[in-house]
Amino acid sequence: MNRCYKNVWLTVLLVMFVVTLISPRPILCKTNRVPKTPKSHQKAKAPEKVKATKNKEASSGSLQCDARSAILMDGLTGQVLFEQNRDLKMAPASFVKIMTLYLVYDAIRAGQLKMDEMVTVSEKAWKIQGSKMFIKVGDRVKVEDLIKGVAIASGNDACIALAEHLSGSEEAFVSKMNEKAKLLELKDSQFKNSHGMPAEGQYTTAMDMAVLAKRYIEDHAEALVFHSAVEFEYNGIRQGNRNTLLQKNIGVDGLKTGHVEESGYHLAATAKRDGQRMIAVVMGCDKMSKRGPEAQKLLEYGFKNFSTIEAVKKGAPFGPVKVKRGKSNQVGLAAAGDAKVTVAKGKENLVSVVPQLPQFVVAPIQKDQVLAKVLIQNEGKVAKEVNLLASSAVEKSLIPPWPILAGIILGVVVLGGFGFWWFRRPKTKRL
Repeated sequence: MNRCYKNVWLTVLLVMFVVTLISPRPILCKTNRVPKTPKSHQKAKAPEKVKATKNKEASSGSLQCDARSAILMDGLTGQVLFEQNRDLKMAPASFVKIMTLYLVYDAIRAGQLKMDEMVTVSEKAWKIQGSKMFIKVGDRVKVEDLIKGVAIASGNDACIALAEHLSGSEEAFVSKMNEKAKLLELKDSQFKNSHGMPAEGQYTTAMDMAVLAKRYIEDHAEALVFHSAVEFEYNGIRQGNRNTLLQKNIGVDGLKTGHVEESGYHLAATAKRDGQRMIAVVMGCDKMSKRGPEAQKLLEYGFKNFSTIEAVKKGAPFGPVKVKRGKSNQVGLAAAGDAKVTVAKGKENLVSVVPQLPQFVVAPIQKDQVLAKVLIQNEGKVAKEVNLLASSAVEKSLIPPWPILAGIILGVVVLGGFGFWWFRRPKTKRL
């Protein structure tokens, strides 16, 4: 009898061991296995981290900028291609107006302001010195005209009118400007007014202005329509845009000039050619005639020596990945965002796109859930990473996975067979 019980327990333990051994346990199996890269991504161009240090030129000779501070940035990737005293703090002058317009366009996008909305001009706005669009006290001016007055004519009066209309006072608006600066991670900038006239404690750097210009263009590309206009007329007064590069037919479509006696002449210029965008910032030129040519020199250097590559496009398909315990046995993946990279011309093919996919995932899976990632590598070094999201949801299956189901069936058969044997066994006669 004891022997019989031992056989029963051995059988049950064997069934439990088999079920435990063959059932999948991990929810998401992490692995470094790299499957074959899809053909569509095998030859994708990717980045090489290219940073031209101060006064170094990639092609030949040396690149120098006749300004106190300068920077060249790829406007699509944010990669710095040339720098010269990039963190030197200086009075920003009319560079301040980029932040002012940034907040104005934010308000328009949020529905707090409309282009055809009328703004009443205050005495403070009318009295401000420096460059103006020449609005008068009590005038009712369209928001669109005020934006043009800032972007094209660099009107200090238009800046104050917009600031007061949006926030009630220029001081409250300036507080929002500094809050925005923190959000954009402008580490070396502080604003004291909405227009850029000299003010104690107001400063910025070429690096911060390049970052601000990049984010402004990304978030409000529509603003370039005004920044690229060569002239503006209001109340019979015609004024030209001080950005002389707009008239040279070299792809320049913005952005802002500036000048105060304390720091000299500034220019933040951006240009687009053949799918590339460059941003050049020069600060502290000693003559107005220098800032245009110096910015142009940086832009040309960028276009001639570097390529901007879209290694991965948002929504690009990857996978599929095997799904366990789901109503579907696989799920497709899609890139969460774009991956643009900058590479020196002639080295576009030295990088690769490498998906890192798990062996399997376990249901339930939500749509847009992060399941994997793709690496943009440059000569074996990771330059960028992009998350891969589930293209669709996968619900958990009510039917157990086949290994568990097989184990259950096997256990039932074994136990049933044992039960059948137990009740049919010969009865031991008692003496």
